[in-house]
Amino acid sequence: MWKEIIVLIKKEVTLEWRQKYALNGILLYVVSAVFITYLSVGAKQGTIAVPTWNALYWIIILFSSVNAVAKSFVQEHQGRQLYYYMIASPEGIIISKIIYNTMLTAVLAILGYLVFSVILGNPVQDQGLFVLNLLLGAIGFSACLTMVSGIASKASNNATLMAILSFPIIIPILLMAIRISKNAIDGLDRSVSADKLLTLLAINAIIGTTAYILFPYLWRS
Repeated sequence: MWKEIIVLIKKEVTLEWRQKYALNGILLYVVSAVFITYLSVGAKQGTIAVPTWNALYWIIILFSSVNAVAKSFVQEHQGRQLYYYMIASPEGIIISKIIYNTMLTAVLAILGYLVFSVILGNPVQDQGLFVLNLLLGAIGFSACLTMVSGIASKASNNATLMAILSFPIIIPILLMAIRISKNAIDGLDRSVSADKLLTLLAINAIIGTTAYILFPYLWRS
């Protein structure tokens, strides 16, 4: 199965490289959203508060992730899905999608962090904890949105269904990520964030396991 996963990930990278406008559009969205924030919330005068910086960062990353991951299954037409059905296992397909979307979301999160640092300043004191939180948040966002994208692709109103289904799952991930990043910004001891990190890791494991178990039934339909 891992050979299938590697081949499918290479396929995703090849398609993304051929359709550079999709990735470039998402990157432009991140940069423009940060710049609009800089002009509109008082950051230009240096009056942006640390909680505001933290909340705005995660909101922008969340919507960037939705735009990046939403096309996972929606862009696959029925003929291509039938071809995948004949040559690959559903477990390999969902794992490859989650891994690829995790890498894409992590790149967006790190890029957003760099852009935020340049334009809005960098108040983070514990860089290691903040980056670890970014990676766990990227895994959670990608696992949740990939599975929901697969469900929404079976319906006619994809965008609306994806928003409704992903909202209850995304909120706990987002709350944990915001709290951990706030502790990293304040420079608190890492033991303070240990329970929240474990909770975020457990949420990611539950979502990933659920996607692995349930996706084959969805794929057969």
